Amino acid sequence: MTNIDQKDKFEHLVFDNSFTRELPGDPETANYRRQVTNAHYSRVRPAKVSAPTLLSFSEETAELLDLSVNTCTSSRFNDVFSGNALLQGMDPYAMCYGGHQFGNWAGQLGDGRAINLGEIINKRNERWVLQLKGAGATPYSRNADGLAVLRSSLREYVCSESMFHLGVPTTRALSLIVTGDPVERDMFYDGHPQEEPGAIVCRVAPSFIRFGNFEIHSARGELEALKRLVDYTIKTSFPHLGEPATDTYIRLFEEVCTSTLDMVIHWMRVGFVHGVMNTDNMSILGQTIDYGPYGWLEGYDPDWTPNTTDRMGRRYCFGNQPKIAQWNLSQLANALYPLVNDAAPFEKALQRYSINFKKQYLAMTGAKLGIREVAEHTDQPLFDELYTLLQLTETDMTIFFRDLAAFDRQKMATGKAFEPTALPFYNAYYNPTQINDDYWQRLQKWLQMYAKRLQNEGMPSSERHERMNRVNPKYVLRNYLAQLAIDAAEQGDGSLVTELLDVMRQPYKDQPDKEQYAQKRPEWARNRPGCSMLSCSS
Repeated sequence: MTNIDQKDKFEHLVFDNSFTRELPGDPETANYRRQVTNAHYSRVRPAKVSAPTLLSFSEETAELLDLSVNTCTSSRFNDVFSGNALLQGMDPYAMCYGGHQFGNWAGQLGDGRAINLGEIINKRNERWVLQLKGAGATPYSRNADGLAVLRSSLREYVCSESMFHLGVPTTRALSLIVTGDPVERDMFYDGHPQEEPGAIVCRVAPSFIRFGNFEIHSARGELEALKRLVDYTIKTSFPHLGEPATDTYIRLFEEVCTSTLDMVIHWMRVGFVHGVMNTDNMSILGQTIDYGPYGWLEGYDPDWTPNTTDRMGRRYCFGNQPKIAQWNLSQLANALYPLVNDAAPFEKALQRYSINFKKQYLAMTGAKLGIREVAEHTDQPLFDELYTLLQLTETDMTIFFRDLAAFDRQKMATGKAFEPTALPFYNAYYNPTQINDDYWQRLQKWLQMYAKRLQNEGMPSSERHERMNRVNPKYVLRNYLAQLAIDAAEQGDGSLVTELLDVMRQPYKDQPDKEQYAQKRPEWARNRPGCSMLSCSS
């Protein structure tokens, strides 16, 4: 690995690697699989790749890092963000953390295929960590190779940026580089591995610290290491909380509860399902992190999970996400407890999470329906009946709520009968023949209730339409769209990646020339691999 000359392309980047400077690292420098104790990271360099080729980069994320388009399209950029070369000031490392996976303590996990290159301070004095995912083995790789394939890398790259434009808290993605090297993966876990194109994503975030970073030290009784990490986190990510102390630790937990809830409410608003809400996949900043087998609801189904590993238990299904987030927060509370030695403030914060979730979920549903001021005792039955109706026949969640904005309450108030095809959201039904008389009568009753509720709201239709369209996206990164981009990219065509990024930049805006990306899942994609459920294989 060589350090490259930065002049004219990267010389303005200011590296301030506080994580490795202020926290204890692994004294062992050799890169082999092992248990790492009393250390927060292990220094490790990315593996070299044979032919790094830029498939795509995000102009918005590049701007965060003060990188120009010319820089991002240079061969030097390819070398740096494939891991083939290091800039002066970079200090690459993999983090040590543990985690609960599917509810069970898994012990040490760590960055098995992620390598942090370093932290930069941009012109706006913001701290951004640069991380390569798929850049080779680390001491935490266990039995894996630390590499990633194009299909999973593309999904993470495009989804990270799509979520940002949807207004969902998320880590970002700078670049997607194809390595030129094949990677063997058993996509279906059926004993038939195949070689696939390798790729590397550069992920960007203010911090990649997870719940599991605290859990591992607490579980091992490494209380000095735990305290140093918590104090560092407060100093770098939560300085407004004040100097580290017992009260500050409690306020830190309270703030993490708040930001985590905010993130999950956004997930529920846009119909996103993370798929692997293990505690090692929970950001201390309340940002969506680690895009593995994720998905968006097609037909509204709170029991749907995109993760084949979760098919039986459905622990991480759409409807469970709020309570799983709370369970994960309780594990974080357990990890922080030794610094406070009082369970009461943690229990109070978790109780407040439950109370706030109910309030925020009601407000979010109200916003999706164009209701400004939600009254729980009258609106809860209206909301519950709607969510029941959405499950009685396969109804596309995204299209239904988006098209509901065009609902004419005055016409409904007349009580005149009209056909289902006249409904603005009729296109949301996957199988309109399932709309039998019983369903239709029940739907009409709900629509009458909804029309009356809107009348009581007293909001002009034009304002309601605008408000609903601000929270109900027209475009989301449906799995079948991502799979089409993967199919093309594996043949060397990255144009659909570029097109999807462009469409997803304005997910709430009608784009007449992009209507094909706002369609419900086609029938051919219902059971095709990559278009519905996915495995954790990458």
